Amino acid sequence: MIYLQKVIINPVYGGNESGTISGNIIEKNYNLEISNKIYNNLKELGVDVYLVRDRDMTLNDEERLAIINSFLDSDDDEVIILSNMLASGNDSGAEVIYALRNDDNLAREISNYIESAGQDILKYYQLRNPNDTALDYYSIIRDVPSDVESIIVSYGYPSNSYDNSFLINNQDSLAKAISDAIYDYLERINIYVVKPGDSLYKIAEKFNTTVDAIKELNGLTSNNLDIGDELLIPRPKSPSNDNNTGNNFFNYTVEFGDTLYSIAKEYNTTVNVIKEINNLTSNTLQIGQVLKIPTRITNEDTSNYIIYTVKSGDSLYKIASTYGVSVDEIKNLNGLSSNLISIGQMLKIPTTTNNQTSYLTYIVKSGDSLYKIANLYSTTVDEIKSLNNLVSNTLQIGQVLKIPTTTSNYISYTVKAGDTLYKIANSYNTTVARIKELNNLTSDNLSIGQVLKIPNS
Repeated sequence: MIYLQKVIINPVYGGNESGTISGNIIEKNYNLEISNKIYNNLKELGVDVYLVRDRDMTLNDEERLAIINSFLDSDDDEVIILSNMLASGNDSGAEVIYALRNDDNLAREISNYIESAGQDILKYYQLRNPNDTALDYYSIIRDVPSDVESIIVSYGYPSNSYDNSFLINNQDSLAKAISDAIYDYLERINIYVVKPGDSLYKIAEKFNTTVDAIKELNGLTSNNLDIGDELLIPRPKSPSNDNNTGNNFFNYTVEFGDTLYSIAKEYNTTVNVIKEINNLTSNTLQIGQVLKIPTRITNEDTSNYIIYTVKSGDSLYKIASTYGVSVDEIKNLNGLSSNLISIGQMLKIPTTTNNQTSYLTYIVKSGDSLYKIANLYSTTVDEIKSLNNLVSNTLQIGQVLKIPTTTSNYISYTVKAGDTLYKIANSYNTTVARIKELNNLTSDNLSIGQVLKIPNS
């Protein structure tokens, strides 16, 4: 079966419309630059991809929609429209907006990958038109064909000094995160229309997956199907290519007397892992059958790491968060060149020695975010998440957090009405230049309530 998939990238603004301008960032240029990087990445991955604008030009909504429609074809099975933009205001973090007609699978996938690139996620959500709440707010989502998945990614707030610096210095990482997320999504998801005579077992067999995997993906509670039902089909990922299993798996040929249990026991894995890797729906084996088996990691020096076997639903970000390390640390230790991992893959996870024994407690209030709290207490988001075993940046009012206490070379100051950088610098026996450097400020403008790091005198 041929799957015709297409990605259309829409850099917001252009020409006479500059969008947000802050420091060294002009939004229309930034949107085009990151769109071009995503375009090139997806091209290299073999995805059919198009750009709504490939240069600085003014386009109204109608013109953008006309260009998008010119790229569409009635034979397309899966089309994603990705609109790239930045946000205005003094908040911090990325946001992903998806259509009312769609589920959150793609939005969640993109959010996870952006977080793995180091940017905080404020939220992923649907935005309704206040004049008609049955409609999407943005025309780029509302006015495209209903079978097209249109999604908007806002990468951050250039007027926020932290985001400004991150956006400038991590554009390649963000572009790669988006490309990998979309590619992963397209590789994993297909749509199948139920035909007469179909059963879940037949469909699972046809697409080399399992009945349980199809039921879980579609939220089915029974095996009953109706003709014309549309099913999302998980496209199985091969953990290795046909010619080289690399360092993660090796091929094992089933011999007389073998069982899944005896093979799993011999190679220090589990029956379920072997079945998931090989898409087996039963425990029956045949002599001569070739199975992929996770490569055992020898214990020549395990004092600095533990061994973790990848499970269904895992991502490098989830695993890193669970063990209080970074994605890059796991990738470096295992020689990984991308964020893609496979079920049954064995990873070395670095063990960390946490010398931080003292902490204070903080009760989350309305309007709090991990970024704000970390900035207030001169620590980092990752340190708070590690200390509290958090796997996401989501907080709830009333939640109690442990905040690591450190000896810092700066204090936190909240800007009040009438404050200027000169006044603050004079009060704390420092200089305007030093405050701007410590806070990555590109101008002298301040906002009431803004939290500044002030050097200890």
